[in-house]
Amino acid sequence: DIYQRQGLYALPLPFTAGSEAAGTVEAVGEGVDSVSVGDTVAYCGVLGAYAEYAAVPAERLVRVPGGVTPRQAAALMLQGMTAHYLAEDTYPLSPGDTALVHAGAGGVGLLLTQIARRRGASVIATVSTEDKAELAARAGADHVILYRERDFVAETERLVGPRSVDVAYDSVGRDTLRGSMRVLRPRGMLVSYGQSSGVPDPVETRELQDAGSIFLTRPSLAHYIAGRDELERRASDLLGWVAAGELALRIDRQLPLAEAAEAQRLLASRATAGKLLLVTGR
Repeated sequence: DIYQRQGLYALPLPFTAGSEAAGTVEAVGEGVDSVSVGDTVAYCGVLGAYAEYAAVPAERLVRVPGGVTPRQAAALMLQGMTAHYLAEDTYPLSPGDTALVHAGAGGVGLLLTQIARRRGASVIATVSTEDKAELAARAGADHVILYRERDFVAETERLVGPRSVDVAYDSVGRDTLRGSMRVLRPRGMLVSYGQSSGVPDPVETRELQDAGSIFLTRPSLAHYIAGRDELERRASDLLGWVAAGELALRIDRQLPLAEAAEAQRLLASRATAGKLLLVTGR
């Protein structure tokens, strides 16, 4: 949402912000039979969520199963889908892999750590405070680095050895990207999926060779849920895990829709841990 407001993701103006939501179907279009009035549904990847009502193509909706509340579903969609594709497809984690997860107490980081552990990988998480370190450890991180107190490159090398990380999941960007490159094993992968500290400086292709023939990718969720089958597979996994109590969600706070500006200020401050929800009065 912040990247859209800042213009980093080019969108035609004017637009209604918000790309994920959950709620109850109030009406359906002609010929729609995949959902019915009264169904609890969720979606991500369609603009217009900062509203009491949203018009969403039926093929982008997923049903919310029993055992999962609408607020849980809303908290899960974008960040959960992101964590899912990062761990399952961008770099499919396997037992024995070591993953570096930046912003380990953020919304994606907490979910990504849990999914990585489900897949048998070890996780090194970086966080800014002791409170966030506790959250990351509770999510299953094997090691937690307070990056304001220790250099994360040196600390990662101390923990697992030089150039021993299989994949680095980096949502921070400018402050961490090149450090992430330095901890990767030869032919490891750097997954740059965000830029909370700013847009990283450009990387020359020769740098990838010099770092050990590493791979660098900048994935987008849209390309991992473009097809209905893939969308349903990810939603089924995530919602099923939550319903079964196998995936823990952390909702940092809930604000009324009228306080959307404050919500964006909180997100931009990087002070939240977990999900921040906007709730309508309906």
